[in-house]
Amino acid sequence: MATEQTFSILKPDATRRNLTGAVNAVIEEAGLRIVAQKRILMTKAQAETFYAVHRERPFFGELVEFMTSGPVVVQVLEGENAIAKYREVMGATNPANAAEGTIRKKFAQSVGENTVHGSDSPENARIEIAQFFSGNEIVR
Repeated sequence: MATEQTFSILKPDATRRNLTGAVNAVIEEAGLRIVAQKRILMTKAQAETFYAVHRERPFFGELVEFMTSGPVVVQVLEGENAIAKYREVMGATNPANAAEGTIRKKFAQSVGENTVHGSDSPENARIEIAQFFSGNEIVR
């Protein structure tokens, strides 16, 4: 098994409801370490860059608006097979389809307000981490 890093965002619906600690507890209980974390207000430019892959989709504007509507918590998580493990811990995008015990089953309000984002590949994890963290902000 390989130790790797993944990127996580606790979205505005989570911070608005003061769920940072509760979500972090689920992450840590799953065996992932939070090696970098900060609370930010994502700018429109940051959100448009981050979600550029969805630029042509009808929900792009709504997504950017949501992600800039309040504070988010950006994180770097580390652990054995961290990307796959975090995706499992997050649960299905639609909380109605998420497995019991997952972050989205416990906390998400809808498909749009689904509490968390996690990288889907090692390449995207590197890109996403680099967008929000410099090397000296990641402490193992």
